[in-house]
Amino acid sequence: MDKKTKIVFIVNPISGTSDKSQIIDLIPEFLDGHRFDCSIRWTERKGHAAEFTDQAVREGAEVVVAVGGDGTVNEVARRLIHTDTALGIIPCGSGNGLARHLYIPMNAEGALQVIAECHIELLDYGMIDQEPFFCTCGVGFDAFISDRFAKAGRRGLLTYIENTLKEGLKYKPDTYEITIDGEKQVYQAFLIACANASQYGNNVFIAPHASMSDGLMDVTLMEPFTVLEAPQIAIQLFNKTITSNSRIRSFRCKHLHIRRSAPGVIHFDGDPKEAGVDLDVRLVPKGIRMVVSTREQPYLPPLLRSFTDFYHGVNEEISTLGADIRADFRESQRRISTINKELLRKLRSK
Repeated sequence: MDKKTKIVFIVNPISGTSDKSQIIDLIPEFLDGHRFDCSIRWTERKGHAAEFTDQAVREGAEVVVAVGGDGTVNEVARRLIHTDTALGIIPCGSGNGLARHLYIPMNAEGALQVIAECHIELLDYGMIDQEPFFCTCGVGFDAFISDRFAKAGRRGLLTYIENTLKEGLKYKPDTYEITIDGEKQVYQAFLIACANASQYGNNVFIAPHASMSDGLMDVTLMEPFTVLEAPQIAIQLFNKTITSNSRIRSFRCKHLHIRRSAPGVIHFDGDPKEAGVDLDVRLVPKGIRMVVSTREQPYLPPLLRSFTDFYHGVNEEISTLGADIRADFRESQRRISTINKELLRKLRSK
C-alpha cells in the first residue's frame, strides 16, 4: 500500500469573515482519503499556529496548510524555513499577498484543488532585521501604514484604504543611505520596498516583475511626489506598471543595507516592528518549500468563470467602443482644423 501524504490544516477561526468550518467540510471532497492523511488544528491564541507547525514538522507532515490571513500564513511559514515540510495556503484574509503571487485562488474550492495537486517548489524568502518575510518588507510610508493598520482595531481593505488616504498627504519622506554591493547612494524616499514576491496583497503590485525563485530581491524606491501625481501612481500599482513611473527607482540585489536618519517602524509582510537606524535586508535562496498553483489563471467555479468571461467580454466591447470614439474624435478635430485653415486662407486672400 502506498504511503499517504500527511497534511495538517492549521485554522485561524477569527481571520477574515468566512466561516472556516465550511472550508474544512470541503476537504473530503477534494482530498482523497486513499492518498491523503488530513488532520485539523484550530488556533486559540497568537503563537498557537507556530506551535502546531513545529509539532507537524516533528511528526513528519509533508504539508502544513495555513487557513487564515497574512498573519497566520507568516506565522506558519517562518516555522517551515529549511525544513522538508511544505507550506500550503487557503487564503482567508484581507490582503492575501503570498497566495495571490502564487496564483492560489481566493475561493476555498480552488485553493483545495491546488492542495490536492500538491505541486511543491523550493522557493526564496527574505530577512529584515532578523525577521523572515515571504512577500515584502520595507521602511517609509508602507511601514508607517502597517503600524497604523495594526493599531486601528479594525481589519479589512476599507480600514487600510482609509488609513492610506488619511495619512498619505501628511506623511514626510525621509532620507536614506542605501548600500548595494559596496556602492552607497543617498535618496530622499517616500518608501523603500524590498520584494521577494510581486505584491503587498489585494493585487497592489509594488514589484510586478519579482520572482520567488530567481535568488534576488526586487527593490522599489518611491521618491517624493505631488498630489497631482498620486492618482497615476495608484493606478500603476494596480496595473503592474509602477516601475515605469518617473518617481520610481528599481534595483535587484541579494543584500541591501539601509541607514536612515532615526529609528522607527519597519514592516515584514505587513507586520510592523520598531527597529534601529541601520537595517540589513537579504534574500535567502531556496529556503522554503511551498505548494504552488500550476496555473497562471486560478481555478474558478463554473458559474463564476462564466460571469468572469462575460465581464471580460463587456470590457473588450467597451474598450473597442472607446477606441472608435477616440478615432472619431481625432477625425473630427482633423476636419475642424482643416476647415479653420481654409477659412483663414480665404480671409487673408480678401
